[in-house]
Amino acid sequence: MSDRPIGVFDSGLGGLTVLKEITKILPNENIIYFGDTARVPYGPRSKETVMKYTFQAINFLMSKNVKAIVIACNTATARSLKEANEKYNIPIIGVIEAGARTAAYSTRNKIVGVIGTEGTVRSKAYNLEIGKLDKDIKIIDKACSLFVPIVEEGWSNTEIASLTAKKYLEELIEEGIDSLVLGCTHYPLLKRTIGEVVGENIKLVNPAKETAKDLKDILEKSNLVKITRNDKSSYEYYVSDIPERFASIAEEFLKKEIQDVKSVEIQKY
Repeated sequence: MSDRPIGVFDSGLGGLTVLKEITKILPNENIIYFGDTARVPYGPRSKETVMKYTFQAINFLMSKNVKAIVIACNTATARSLKEANEKYNIPIIGVIEAGARTAAYSTRNKIVGVIGTEGTVRSKAYNLEIGKLDKDIKIIDKACSLFVPIVEEGWSNTEIASLTAKKYLEELIEEGIDSLVLGCTHYPLLKRTIGEVVGENIKLVNPAKETAKDLKDILEKSNLVKITRNDKSSYEYYVSDIPERFASIAEEFLKKEIQDVKSVEIQKY
């Protein structure tokens, strides 16, 4: 049972930021990753469409006999996590609760910025979760719709990314935020660029780290942690379009060779 893989999925490349943290804290685990690269981004889409895409991804991962699933996409978490947990009999976690918790505990002046896709910001999911922990925290949120395509194009550390970040973030800086939630799993890939724009006095909150910790806690409580390492941990990568592009950018981010990225007809699921 514990040797079964963990499933991770995102609308594209962003979930690799979560996968990377999982491999640090759970190095023995086998992982199956799915990136819905044919339909990225999820942000502008309706709740119904995002739910359909999410359930298709979960169905695909379930077909691989996974023991737990991480919805490594803020939009899918905001739109579908509750329904997914009601529908499937397997541990499924998202990324928003972990990010909200970190932001609430890290802010000093109680002014927190949240950036994400249109769908995540519209849902007010971070506002709700942070408010549960501390109702006195003021939240300044901002949809940064161009960040996802910039990452997907491999332009994270370019002048284009820098100019876009300055335009998006100037309002939040003026509001006096001292913490900034990277409320899309693509955004940590822009961490260097965003950090240069906001300066060292604003803490960047990456929900991926806390999500990995939450996953470990759930697996431990369910006795699902893979303890022994009889052989090398396996990582399988699947996408719904253009595996070559995914492999190229994934290798640059993960700093390792990515072999045999497979394409899957996700609509079948």
